[in-house]
Amino acid sequence: MEKTAAEVVQKTAAQAIDYTNADQLVVLVTEHGTSIGMKVVAAILIFLVGRWLARVVTNVARKAFQKAKVEDTLEKFLCNMLNAVLLVVVVIAAIGALGVQTTSMLAVLGAAGLAVGLALQGSLSNFASGVLIVAFRPYKVGDFIEAGGVAGTVKEVQIFTTIIHAPDNKKILVPNSQIMAGTIVNYSANPTRRLDLVVGCSYGDDVDEVRKLLNEIVASDERILADPAPTIEVVALGESSVNFVVRPWVNSADYWAVHFHLHAQVKKRFDQAGLHIPFPQRDVHVYQHGATS
Repeated sequence: MEKTAAEVVQKTAAQAIDYTNADQLVVLVTEHGTSIGMKVVAAILIFLVGRWLARVVTNVARKAFQKAKVEDTLEKFLCNMLNAVLLVVVVIAAIGALGVQTTSMLAVLGAAGLAVGLALQGSLSNFASGVLIVAFRPYKVGDFIEAGGVAGTVKEVQIFTTIIHAPDNKKILVPNSQIMAGTIVNYSANPTRRLDLVVGCSYGDDVDEVRKLLNEIVASDERILADPAPTIEVVALGESSVNFVVRPWVNSADYWAVHFHLHAQVKKRFDQAGLHIPFPQRDVHVYQHGATS
């Protein structure tokens, strides 16, 4: 027999919690508190374990890339991307454990992401530039470059920035978009480089003797390549000196060592041979006029 409306109301009233009853209130708070506490603990555990797993997966991927001999720049960029994606998944899973509807949350995050994306166009530009750097590889980890207004050795290409160590060991973080928007000079791209030195001699020195001595200096250094052959020629007749260009080719790794060594050798050998490296001079003529009365 179907229950009458009065019976249903009476049963519901009987099952209702009496909030004036302290015992029932304690039971209610305890039950809900325990439920919420369990959810919080579960969310924390999911986050901690998930973060650890993300790190493990990233390390495994890094080792796999190294075993496959993936280029360092691409390896570090992909590992950073993988770690970021895994952390996002872990955070969403932890929030879901709290009882939040992740489906609706993702919709809200999508809408918010669009707004944030518009506000953070610079960061998105840095990300896109990072992808272009990895794809086209204008430089790689270990290259010495000049880009974004700085010069140094590339240590890592991250999602938004490129880490460069300057020659004096300063760590510089350059936005990827700033690098891609300007000129990139990669000094390590080719295996060999040309040294460009200018050596001046006095107008009183014998030009052929100077050329012969410069050839001897260059030939005595084993780090200088025979092919292409060095160029040693008179380039200009300056105000105070006859200027020679000395242009030997060296391996890129030997560039600065040979650069410093040649300058020192030119000075020593010129002194031994009695040749002169002139410095700018001016003759000052002083005219004295008689005093007028």
